[in-house]
Amino acid sequence: MAKKEELDEESREFIQWCIEVEGFLVAGGATVREAQDHIEEQIDWFADQFCAALTPEEAAREALA
Repeated sequence: MAKKEELDEESREFIQWCIEVEGFLVAGGATVREAQDHIEEQIDWFADQFCAALTPEEAAREALA
């Protein structure tokens, strides 16, 4: 049986941040699926926004612009 891999704190924070971004994308008119697909397709861009300390709302606003 494989041991469940633990995520480091930064990875957990990034995942939570992306979940929050998804909510703002949906509030901006995307479906949940569209928001999830966009985050997955643009994960490097979103990681850059996370590292630049943008809030989830700011990142979603940039993504929708």
